[in-house]
Amino acid sequence: MKNEKLRLLLQEGIATHVFPGAVLLVLHQDGEILFEAVGHAALEPDPLPMRKTTVFDLASLTKPLATSLASMKLVDLGLIDLDESLAELFPEMKDRDKKDITPRHLLSHSSGLRDWEPFYSTLEGVLPEKRKQRVRERILESSLLFSPGSKTLYSDLGFMVLEWIVERRTGTTLDHFLQEQLYGPLGLKDLFLYDLARPVRLEKRVFAATELCPWRGRVLQGEVHDENAYAMGGYSGHAGLFGTAEEVGKVARFLLQRYRGKGRAFLRQDTVRSFFSRQDEPKETTWALGWDTPSPSGSSTGSFFSRKSVGHLGFTGTSLWIDLENDVMVVFLTNRVHPSRENEKIRNFRPRLHDCVMEVLGFAKKGERKHG
Repeated sequence: MKNEKLRLLLQEGIATHVFPGAVLLVLHQDGEILFEAVGHAALEPDPLPMRKTTVFDLASLTKPLATSLASMKLVDLGLIDLDESLAELFPEMKDRDKKDITPRHLLSHSSGLRDWEPFYSTLEGVLPEKRKQRVRERILESSLLFSPGSKTLYSDLGFMVLEWIVERRTGTTLDHFLQEQLYGPLGLKDLFLYDLARPVRLEKRVFAATELCPWRGRVLQGEVHDENAYAMGGYSGHAGLFGTAEEVGKVARFLLQRYRGKGRAFLRQDTVRSFFSRQDEPKETTWALGWDTPSPSGSSTGSFFSRKSVGHLGFTGTSLWIDLENDVMVVFLTNRVHPSRENEKIRNFRPRLHDCVMEVLGFAKKGERKHG
């Protein structure tokens, strides 16, 4: 009966137009508490019901579940040091203002790089295979907003550079490196980076629709929502990952097991613990390495996740949060931008959902704030 509260809340989300549809997967320790699909995967151009197997554009969950995961593996393999400078990684950086940026700065959004640039609007005349390099040149040419490590600014550009580091140190693409080192060994078949050059093996109807895109002039379904990622071939270090709730849950469970020193040792425990640790600089940052942690107030986790929690949000309406203290994992995937990104009701809904999860699991007490 306790789960009925969660089901009713999801139905409220549909009724009040927070999202057309959603999939919620709640895991506790080694057990599945709730796995529920509600609403529609698409309203336009043809209505489609949401299913547990619906594939979502995970948007910025690409950062923790692809780029940061690959960075963990690079650390494990001794291919990068988190505190080596970009000047050491890229000789072409030695005379740039970015020479002192480190992977740690990039992962914790303290590099000084800009948050976002509309690169896609300038790439139309560039050959597809040269677009990613053109963007990287533009990032090199841009000026820093502040000295590395002095402030925090959530940055897509920083994760574009991290993808470049993966390529430089491995001699292969982020996509191939992840498949060979992590996704393949973990048996993940429905978690993948979108590649315009490679036909998608899945039918369009298995995907959750996103926006009626003004730039492309169509409802997006089965193609990446992020304009820069699309223009650069389908994915970059900041966006382009697609997957199901079940597969996201598998990665969450694997990482939590490795954090505890259990499970299959594709990553070292000390590496996972390092990436899950909130950083000391800049002061008052909430960022770990590639992962966020609960804010003192107004957190998307609600009121009852412990301070030892890590997670991330995706612009399309997706999120993953892992409470490391209580062994709780919440995968919440929605298509809230369908058909318009102007719908921001999920900001108030998501913390309510997380509070309800913790109440159902018995980790919430009236008046208690675990991370406040």
